[in-house]
Amino acid sequence: MTLDPRPALLAAALDAAARGWPVFPLRSRDKRPTGHAEHRCPRTGACATGHRTWEQRATTDPATIREAWSLRPFNIGIATGPANLVVVDLDQPKGNADAPNGATTFLALCERAGQPVPRTYRVRTASGGWHLYFTAPSGARLANTAGRLGPLIDTRAWGGYVVAASSTTPRGAYQAAGPGPVAPLPAWLQARLTRRQASRVLKSGPAPDRASRYAAAALQAESAAVAGAVEGRRNQTLLRAARALGRLVASGDLPRPVVEEALKGAGEAAGLTAAECTPVITSALNWSIAHNPGRGQAA
Repeated sequence: MTLDPRPALLAAALDAAARGWPVFPLRSRDKRPTGHAEHRCPRTGACATGHRTWEQRATTDPATIREAWSLRPFNIGIATGPANLVVVDLDQPKGNADAPNGATTFLALCERAGQPVPRTYRVRTASGGWHLYFTAPSGARLANTAGRLGPLIDTRAWGGYVVAASSTTPRGAYQAAGPGPVAPLPAWLQARLTRRQASRVLKSGPAPDRASRYAAAALQAESAAVAGAVEGRRNQTLLRAARALGRLVASGDLPRPVVEEALKGAGEAAGLTAAECTPVITSALNWSIAHNPGRGQAA
């Protein structure tokens, strides 16, 4: 006889809400939010006045949570921005068991900074990685990052979410490593996360024309436009920004991974999910690079 997983998931959702972390349903045994994408919104019911994103639907209300998790064994998403959290995601390498994982890279990062590995509430992920939870610094509105701290290290803040403990996927379960308290985000980590993206671009290549001031300014402007896009225009703004920056990738003025990271973080800051951002960015960059010859190529 298979046990009903709903009571355990409901208890975990209520526990997260009791900590002040707004939660929302993810698909059963999956990491994707329930509901429809913005471009498929029927503009009826809860969306009658406009599409409601998973971040807007996240709640700490026990009655709403009980109603949702009584229907199906939903996995649990925590909206990190409204929860006042910054979660450091230490991932596992895919396909290369000998490659350093995110935890190893993070340990080396701490050692180089002369800092101990922070002690805080942590969750073992289904893939064998770790989520390290921190309270966000007062007055700061941090966005998501991908690889800014190092390979296989992402962060989730405003515009992002994490899968909560007690959720399960075909790869395994998310398990809290004890009920420990959530520590404040260390100042040295905050400094690394808030370092200006333009500075990173300017240092990314040895040749002056590879990271020109114009290219850095364009990256900053397009990313800001995407992050500030309103509902109904986010996908269009992201597509236009990726096509514009693709010309600078083709010319060699911007590295493609830097552009992808900046646009993905900006899209998530605007309320899109990573799964919604990635295909738009990839296809738009591919199109732009194919239609804009690089240096030394015939027009």
